[in-house]
Amino acid sequence: MELRQLEHFVAVAEEQHFTRAAERLAVSQSGLSASVRALEQELRTPLFSRTTRSVRLTEAGRALLVEAERTLAGARAAKDAVDAVRGLLRGTLSVGVEQCVAGVSLPRLLAAFHREHPHMEIRLRQEGTTDLVDGVAGGRLDIAFAATVSPVDWRGELIPLAREPMVLLCAPGHRLAAADGAGWQELAGQPFIDFHPDFGPRRAADAAFRAAGVRRTVALEVNDVHSLLELVHEGLGVAVVPHHFSRKPEARGLVAVRLDGAEQAYYESVVVLPEARGMSPGARALMALVRGGTGP
Repeated sequence: MELRQLEHFVAVAEEQHFTRAAERLAVSQSGLSASVRALEQELRTPLFSRTTRSVRLTEAGRALLVEAERTLAGARAAKDAVDAVRGLLRGTLSVGVEQCVAGVSLPRLLAAFHREHPHMEIRLRQEGTTDLVDGVAGGRLDIAFAATVSPVDWRGELIPLAREPMVLLCAPGHRLAAADGAGWQELAGQPFIDFHPDFGPRRAADAAFRAAGVRRTVALEVNDVHSLLELVHEGLGVAVVPHHFSRKPEARGLVAVRLDGAEQAYYESVVVLPEARGMSPGARALMALVRGGTGP
């Protein structure tokens, strides 16, 4: 079993498509297919369930994916550590981020990192909080910027970034738009616009409604903040979001209403890191910029 074969296998697993995986790796599709077949023959089991339209991991493939990502991450870390001793930062920095995470301007942060370490390739993936934590834990990501999480078995670090109140966002014509504040019970029965359940703002809103004992229905579910704001503009529902959403240019004209209750609901963001001994040199360098105040 070679590292090259594991790289090919992971690429196909992530892309769920041989052609896209081959394009991503800049190899021929026939060579990629032969590499995966050889790996399956060595392991004596199929790793993918193939049809004319899709490629899906088998149970054996899912088991291998976890270990393959760890093995590749370890190999990258070993190479990066040697380069770091030589005073060079080379290789790849894999960064994960949740959309519109508070407390950091990731474009500004990554630009500063690129200026300081031009020989490092930056790879960025935008995902929900659960996938980001899994990515750092499995070695697929070196570092992630996500909503607050507290998995029971998480052994890495969670570095606080920001903490801000959640607010009700509604169109000017909504009955609560002129209110100084709104209680959670007043929101019962409203049509809500929100993100998919894995996204940090959705998790914070769900937790707040549970704590208040109020049931709600998310009528419109989106995966980007701009769609959410457009739908609120059209009066199709209201949204409970982190306060900084209301300051976006696309939110101009919407009304942010304070949420009152026994305990104010907050949205918190964090940097997700592996255990200190497993942190890559690239992640250490990026964290130095975060701690130095680059990127807010």
